[in-house]
Amino acid sequence: MAMKRKYCRTRVTAAESAELWERWKKGEGLHAIGAALGRGHTSIFAHLRPSGGIRPPARRRSSRVLTLAEREEISRGIVEGRSVRAIARALGRAASTVSREIGRNGGSRRYRAEASDQRAWKQALRPKLCKLAMHGQLQQAVVTKLEKNWSPEQIAGWLKRSYPQNEARRVSHETIYRSLYVQARGVLKQELMAHLRSQRRFRRSRHATQKGGEHGQIVGAVSISERPASVEDRAVPGHWEGDLLCGSKNSYIVTLVERHTRYVMLAKVPNRETQTVINALIRQARKLPDELYKSLTWDRGHELADHKRFSMATNVDVYFCDPQSPWQRGSNENTNRLLRQYFPKGMDLAPHSQAHLNKVARQLNERPRKTLDFHSPAERFSQCVASTG
Repeated sequence: MAMKRKYCRTRVTAAESAELWERWKKGEGLHAIGAALGRGHTSIFAHLRPSGGIRPPARRRSSRVLTLAEREEISRGIVEGRSVRAIARALGRAASTVSREIGRNGGSRRYRAEASDQRAWKQALRPKLCKLAMHGQLQQAVVTKLEKNWSPEQIAGWLKRSYPQNEARRVSHETIYRSLYVQARGVLKQELMAHLRSQRRFRRSRHATQKGGEHGQIVGAVSISERPASVEDRAVPGHWEGDLLCGSKNSYIVTLVERHTRYVMLAKVPNRETQTVINALIRQARKLPDELYKSLTWDRGHELADHKRFSMATNVDVYFCDPQSPWQRGSNENTNRLLRQYFPKGMDLAPHSQAHLNKVARQLNERPRKTLDFHSPAERFSQCVASTG
């Protein structure tokens, strides 16, 4: 019978803390970090939680304050019976500095160098107010946009574009994240984290997860490697990426995103049968001018097994990604992550009407996007429609 591993409950040392944060940055989980450091995962969580999973900046002592070595010299001087002035002369410090140090730490009889040093280090904390705490109008603008489900990066980009000459009305997305995750700041309410697309209450590394999956063989599939270069560089509108967003109880939503403008379209489907999905894709294609629907890139899911019928009905070329290569549909993968803010994993998607899907798509299309210089997909797509008219 395997013995249960015992973990220590000692305080996390500076070296362990540095290793812990490095492993967290690389995307390792709580259990993996705990195993590497010989600690339980709850101990790792307790170390990360106060700062919301964001590594605190390194602290440095001022050159003017007493060091641990100087405090040890004070302690030895007290034991030897030397006067305060004699200890101060040996340290090159003012006698008042040494006198206050001894007085605030229990007097001559109770003074301990290490305990005094730790107390001074703790009391030296002077949390600096962040920009959102000092500017009420800016804070309210951020709160309003968060409540509309805008991401911190979208908010920061929109502020920069709206107030190019007013530094007081702009803030970085990192400051917004820190104000949310580090609740000790007390600037943005914790409830606002529910409006983040991940809905996490803890900052995770971007390397923490990688999506994978198994895909079958599609008869007559044209590989993405044969897709024209004009599609790859996103210079020309009309080329789309698509996928199925999956929910519980075998419920699905067809998601489409245009590569040039990042414009999103959603379609309700009762199942993932190829006939059902192809019919939905044909209906969506017929809503657009021919110039704005030239190709579709999909993964290896069997819901597009009847892709030839779709191409014959719409004159749209279909290309398939390589197996286990979701990055080849980067825009669509990102869109699906955005949609999880509205349709979390495990949710039954069947009750949502097409009208509701249209509302969600409209919200996404009206958000400013960094990749579009913080213009919205709706703005860019409208320009494309006007140019074809």
